[in-house]
Amino acid sequence: MPASLFNLAKKWQFGKIAYHAYFRPKSFLKECERRGISNMAWDAYTRKQMEKQAYNLPTTSSSERILDIYFLTGKKFWDQTCFCAYSFAQHSPFSIRPIIYDDGSLNIHHCQAIKRIFPHAKILLKPELDACIETNLPESKFPYLRERRQNYPNIRKLTDVHVGSRGWKLVLDSDMLFFQTPNFLIDWLNYPQQPCHMVDVETAYGYSEQLMTELAGAAISERLNVGICGLKSEDIDWEQLEYWCKTLIEREQTHYYQEQALIAMLMAGKPCAVAPAKDYIVMPSKEEVIHPKAVLHHYVANSKPWYFRYGWKHILQNTQLKSMEKTA
Repeated sequence: MPASLFNLAKKWQFGKIAYHAYFRPKSFLKECERRGISNMAWDAYTRKQMEKQAYNLPTTSSSERILDIYFLTGKKFWDQTCFCAYSFAQHSPFSIRPIIYDDGSLNIHHCQAIKRIFPHAKILLKPELDACIETNLPESKFPYLRERRQNYPNIRKLTDVHVGSRGWKLVLDSDMLFFQTPNFLIDWLNYPQQPCHMVDVETAYGYSEQLMTELAGAAISERLNVGICGLKSEDIDWEQLEYWCKTLIEREQTHYYQEQALIAMLMAGKPCAVAPAKDYIVMPSKEEVIHPKAVLHHYVANSKPWYFRYGWKHILQNTQLKSMEKTA
């Protein structure tokens, strides 16, 4: 996309208009045709149940050792964030402190619920994040990253969490649940030495391997999934990331998986800690969701319905069982 067209599209927010006027309705109709109205209605109901039950999750306890985990969330995902962090806490010998980055839609009720469940949680609201971005990623110098942040929320898991910061950070997607002690992640959190990620069901970057390799100057790992993403903030070269972002868009346009592509490029050629695929499952089957054997499920694509119908209920049942054991 030429720079002049990019600036025009940015000014008039053509991407958002096209998404809401054309792509979103088209996607909804395709989903209705594929899955059926009744199934989609049932999924919507069970999703609403999950949000309602998130308000009732018990308050977590605290220990001397606290592990920080990072989330980008908002009003559509705050309950998923809580269930993910709570399920981690259920299976961790250490306390879990969620560091929450607001996508701009969290309200006071969400914040109060999060703080009740996780008294040590830290919530960074959008005005504070915007100020940090303005200082460290000025639009005059980083126009492409700033446009992506405005119109492509996924990239905020990079920009908002890492810009102007230092140290290793483990960012988790909200649509995940833990069912056993995540020793791999606990070991990484205690002694982070290299970037970490999980394994996808297929390679999904949205950009050609040739272009990504050319820009990164190293081989790109296959099937890298950033549902789990550990990076060291000060190691990110933001000028390089701006150039990569600009070049990807100009040569192969924008893509939903651009954040995953950029992180795959950041990790290219570096030794990484990789979560074992058999224990940290991306897109678990219906049978696995009903009877979980893995450490973690990442509910993407076709596994979403099983997440809302069955997945989160295991965490609630676990909570109720532990409560009964305490009172027995």
